[in-house]
Amino acid sequence: MLAKAISEVPSSDSVEGGLLYEPKWDGFRAIITFDGTDVEIGSRGSKPLTRYFPELVDALKAQLKQPCVLDGEIVLRTGSRLDWEALSQRIHPAESRIAKLSVERPASFVAFDLLDDPNLPFSERRTALEKLDLAPPLHRTRVTTDVDLARRWLEKFEGAGLDGVVAKPLAAAYAPGKRLMLKIKHHRTADVVALGYRIHKSGAGVGSLLVGLYDNGVLRNVGGVSAFSNVRRLELIDELESLVSRTDGVAATGETERSRFRSGKDTSFVALRPERVLEVRYDQMEGDRFRHTVQFERWRPDRAAESCTYDQLEIPADYDLSDVLA
Repeated sequence: MLAKAISEVPSSDSVEGGLLYEPKWDGFRAIITFDGTDVEIGSRGSKPLTRYFPELVDALKAQLKQPCVLDGEIVLRTGSRLDWEALSQRIHPAESRIAKLSVERPASFVAFDLLDDPNLPFSERRTALEKLDLAPPLHRTRVTTDVDLARRWLEKFEGAGLDGVVAKPLAAAYAPGKRLMLKIKHHRTADVVALGYRIHKSGAGVGSLLVGLYDNGVLRNVGGVSAFSNVRRLELIDELESLVSRTDGVAATGETERSRFRSGKDTSFVALRPERVLEVRYDQMEGDRFRHTVQFERWRPDRAAESCTYDQLEIPADYDLSDVLA
């Protein structure tokens, strides 16, 4: 079951039957299936994850007393907060590397639904989930029906690496593929410099813009902007033509790092002179980069590229992850 993005935490009475609020965990969504003997871990897109998390398989076998299906999130912490980069490193082809990281950087699983009978309303599924006796590295997400507390979670828990709040209809059955849940994430804006663009997969127009920020005078790639309409993709080619870096009349190109999840993806781009500033909307940072693809807001012809620095970014106050898992 999926979630629809909305701008603010809704009141409980905005949905028939009321809402239950949970922290929004930043990890790998996972469906755990235990048949009484074996454990299978599948991603939201049904990709097998079992081999990557042997420590969770062992914990699940030891703690689950009867066959069940759990919906939840695989997370990994560094110190007092979640660490997406460390979690992503667990997806590795080498068994030896997986075994090493499972000991050195073990993951946790946070359960938020029990799907033994998905036709039951969520209120009853949650009651059944609370009857499971779970201990670290297995956790049960905390919940509340207090909208004011949920709104405080939205602000406070970001400091522990979480990325928002989810509101779930208490009366709803589990509906795979349906966006019945509501997710509320942080939305901020930043002024960034256009570094280059990738051609759309169709071969026509701009598929995504690469953007950067200055760090002590050094311009660093911080992420990409996408989701342009067909018409807008073609318009951007013309708008950016005068900024294309050229050597002897030939457009300069570059290539970004390949993702471990999509190693075959074309990462080449057309380089732009760093002169054009744009405002983008983002939710959170992961290290020195935007955590997710950001959205275009507007061009900022009034801003100088050199003024686009990390100093403008809002940094959430630290919050101990242990207090979220408690």
